[in-house]
Amino acid sequence: MKKIDRIENQRFGEERALYGRRGLLVSGCRFEGPEDGESALKEGREITVQDSYFALRYPFWHDTGLVVKGCEMTETCRAPFWYDRDVTLDGCRMHGVKAFRECRGVDVKNSEIISPEFGWRTRKIKLSDTSLSGEYAFLGASKIVARNLTFSGKYSFQYVVDAEIADSTLDTKDAFWHTKNVTVRDSVIRGEYLGWYSENLTLIRCKIVGTQPLCYCRNLTLVDCETEGCDLSFEYSSVAATIRGGVLSIKNPLSGRIVCDSAGEIILKGSVYPCDCEIVVAGERRDHL
Repeated sequence: MKKIDRIENQRFGEERALYGRRGLLVSGCRFEGPEDGESALKEGREITVQDSYFALRYPFWHDTGLVVKGCEMTETCRAPFWYDRDVTLDGCRMHGVKAFRECRGVDVKNSEIISPEFGWRTRKIKLSDTSLSGEYAFLGASKIVARNLTFSGKYSFQYVVDAEIADSTLDTKDAFWHTKNVTVRDSVIRGEYLGWYSENLTLIRCKIVGTQPLCYCRNLTLVDCETEGCDLSFEYSSVAATIRGGVLSIKNPLSGRIVCDSAGEIILKGSVYPCDCEIVVAGERRDHL
C-alpha cells in the first residue's frame, strides 16, 4: 500500500511550493500570499486536494492522477489546469481564466465555473450537474460528454469532434461551428447562427431558439425538435429534420427532407448552389414558392 503524505491547514505562497510531489493529500490549505508564487503543485502524481483555497497562478500543470474536491479557485488563480492527465474536479468554485487547456481525461461534477477560454484542445472531458460560463469554451476539444450542464457564453464548442450533450441548457452564440459528430438530446439551445459548417450534427428533442440556425451543415439531423424565432434556417444544408411546431422561415436548404407543422416563409430563390430539398408542411409538400 502506497504511503500518503498529508499536509493540512497550511499556507503556501512561494514559487513551486509543492513541486513534483507524489502520493499527497492536501487539506484545508491556502495558496496565497505576498510571495506571489506560481505553479504550486506542478508535475505532481496521485494528488488529492480538498477544502482548500487558491489565489495564485498555474497551480496544477503537468499533473497526473489529480482529485480536487470542495476547493475555491479565485479570479487571480489563472490558468489553473494545463497539460494534465486524469483529473477529477468535484464540488468546486473556479473563476480563473483559461482553465483546462491541452488536458486529457477530465471529470467535472457539481461545480461552478466562470472561465473564458475553458477546455481548449482538451480530450475526454465529462461534465455533470455543473454551471459553466465561458466566452470561448471547448475550442478544438474532443470526446466531450455533458449531462445537466448549464452553460452561458458566446462562441462555444467550435471545432469540437465527438461530443454528447443531454438534459442541458446552452445559452450561446455561434455554437457548434465546424464541429464533427456532435449529438445533443433533450436540451435547450439559445443563441444565434447555431451549428454553421458542422458535419454530422444531431439534435434530438431539443428546443432551438434564435436567428439563422443550421446553415452550411453536412448531414444535419433533427428529431422531434421545436424552434422559436428561427428565421432563414437551413441555408445550404443537407438535412433530415422533423420539427414539432413551426419555423419562421426556411431558406434554400441544399438537400434532404424537412417536415414541420408550419412555416412562416419558404424562400427558394437567389441560391448560388443547386438546391433540391423536400419540404413538407402540415403533411403537404411545399418545396416550391
